[in-house]
Amino acid sequence: MGPLQGTNVVELAGIGPGPFCAMLLADLGAEVLAVDRPASGQPGWPALFARGRRRVAVDLKHPEGPGVVLDLVAGADALVEGFRPGVAERLGIGPDACLARNPRLVYGRVTGWGQEGPLAGSAGHDIDYIALAGALHPVGPAGGPPVPPVNLLGDFGGGGMLLALGVVAALLEAGRSGQGQVVDAAMVDGAALLTTQLHELLAAGLWTDRRGANLLDGAAPFYTVYETVDGRHLAVGALEPQFFAELLERVGLAAEDLPDQHDRAGWPLLRERLAAVFRTRTRDDWCRLLEGTDACVAPVLSLLEAPTHPHNQARATFVDVGGTPQPAPAPRFSRTPCPTPTPPPTPGEDDDQFLAAWGLAPGRVARLRASGAIRPLGA
Repeated sequence: MGPLQGTNVVELAGIGPGPFCAMLLADLGAEVLAVDRPASGQPGWPALFARGRRRVAVDLKHPEGPGVVLDLVAGADALVEGFRPGVAERLGIGPDACLARNPRLVYGRVTGWGQEGPLAGSAGHDIDYIALAGALHPVGPAGGPPVPPVNLLGDFGGGGMLLALGVVAALLEAGRSGQGQVVDAAMVDGAALLTTQLHELLAAGLWTDRRGANLLDGAAPFYTVYETVDGRHLAVGALEPQFFAELLERVGLAAEDLPDQHDRAGWPLLRERLAAVFRTRTRDDWCRLLEGTDACVAPVLSLLEAPTHPHNQARATFVDVGGTPQPAPAPRFSRTPCPTPTPPPTPGEDDDQFLAAWGLAPGRVARLRASGAIRPLGA
């Protein structure tokens, strides 16, 4: 099941983009084995990022710990890690050591700043990486400060998803060349990459380097969010003239009484008229009128509401895994559909069997447990 079925991936467990990348690979059918720190255990809540893969706790500071990872790498196609630059090397499981054991290995690593550069060794978080990339500055209202778009742009779009793409691309190349390589995915690089269209518009003179003053940042009254009478919101994206005309017709505004759509001087009046109209009904009333039309309007759904929307239900965009609703694997494949995700196993469940499948003989596993190199999760 899944296009990556038969691909073995070792994940050096961490937080944020690394686990997200491993989740994506597991969703696509890869066999992913997460190597945890012994004391990390499992959180006291459903670990959605941990779905679809096995876990083993290895003490990487134990004399035999790095050797366990290298043995796992010997039978793997890829490894993903999210340590600071130099940490994996100091532990003895960096690219040189791993590629010496398995020359075909794709060694994927994700950091905030990248493996080199003046900031490479510095701490940071999503907000810092997207700030340096120019991806935070455009987000927010005119006259106000930038607004962090949660941690979607850096950690997940510019980090974990970029690493997953890099790993899959390198796996494809390794299948041709027989040689592995290192994939350096930096969140600052990925966040910058996501702004490519904005740089195109800037170069064309169609974007100004100010918040709330552009076609796609909420300044345009036909591409923004409006509040409804019940305090909820609608997303309006009627960019094209024919879609804007349909929007006006369906909400009952006469085009001849309004400024031209692209007359910026008339945007304040146009926004005022649209805002007044949308405040006359509830969000769901407007949806019954506008959803499914070319007016390009959608309800702004909360995280709790999104799984219940009829369109998302029809496409099974969200699935229940172990009793917890969560986004389903994506994209979809016609011939090799992705497997239904499974929750992480209970610590200790079938450990010896799956470690044997990764090349660690039961006798060696028993010795490693006795020495403390492999421990129960949370121990």
